[in-house]
Amino acid sequence: MGRSSKRKKDGFGSKGASRNSARSARGNDIEAINSPHSRQPSDNAPQIFSAVVFVIAFALAMVIGYLVMGEVNIWTLCIGFAVAILAASTMRIASQWEQVVILRLGSYNRNAGPGLFLVIPFIEHVALRADMRIMLTGFSAEETLTSDLVPVNVDAAVFWMVWDAEKACLEVENYYDAVSIAAQTALRDAIGRKNISDITVHRDKLDQELKNKIEEKTTTWGVSVLSVEIRDIVIPKELQCDMAAAAKAEREKDARIVLAEVERDVAEMLLDATEVYRKDEMAFDLRSMHLLSEGVKKSNGTLVIPSAFSEGFSRGRDPRPASDDAQGAGTAD
Repeated sequence: MGRSSKRKKDGFGSKGASRNSARSARGNDIEAINSPHSRQPSDNAPQIFSAVVFVIAFALAMVIGYLVMGEVNIWTLCIGFAVAILAASTMRIASQWEQVVILRLGSYNRNAGPGLFLVIPFIEHVALRADMRIMLTGFSAEETLTSDLVPVNVDAAVFWMVWDAEKACLEVENYYDAVSIAAQTALRDAIGRKNISDITVHRDKLDQELKNKIEEKTTTWGVSVLSVEIRDIVIPKELQCDMAAAAKAEREKDARIVLAEVERDVAEMLLDATEVYRKDEMAFDLRSMHLLSEGVKKSNGTLVIPSAFSEGFSRGRDPRPASDDAQGAGTAD
């Protein structure tokens, strides 16, 4: 009894662990595409530039001090070091895709960049370097219940960009994480209000709904949402079989409806043809002869027609033979 219960617990634990590992793997996969985690080497350019400015300013200060004082002493070193720090703190650069938010004594002063800009040391400081390019954030909703109580796993991606660096700096602490959390919340809320058919069939409507919902929150942060795209929708396997059976039954139903409509149209056309043949028997005879001719052509054979059937082709004619007509004419004479 103890061993069996222990095995059950171990089995349950292993299944739970594998399920959790699968969830974490999916979460890591969707979050790996986030733009903040894919920085480029050129992002270190401001630090490299400051270091170069420091070295150049220190060297110039040492040369000037040597020319003025005639020697290099402790005071020359101190002055050169101070000048280098001031120069490196004053001269800054921003990349082409960056916009820098500068605060003066803790209050917003201006936006600077791209390119070279100057700040007043110890009075102004850079509060934010906003990336103005289109950003990508992946988010997911795991085992979220739909309106018909079906657990689904949905992966999606949102494309967005900062259009106001001042708001992105002052209105929200970390706009990267804020956009991600807002997107996840909107996705879970949208899934909870829709059934599984709406989610799987009408993805474009779900994308637009998520875009509008996320943009309502991010507009006040200086962030504009360009588009939201559903990457993957995973439903339980047992439900997939049921949905496949339902879809197959629906297709068979549609096929039978189409077949019934075709049969109805054919019956209506045959009814019209019957009316035509009923009014004109000669047309019916011509149609019969045409069908027989087509049958002989396709079969490449000989058609043997019973005499009783062939008499139908002479309908409307005088059934008497030609000899009888001649005898009658002679008698009349």
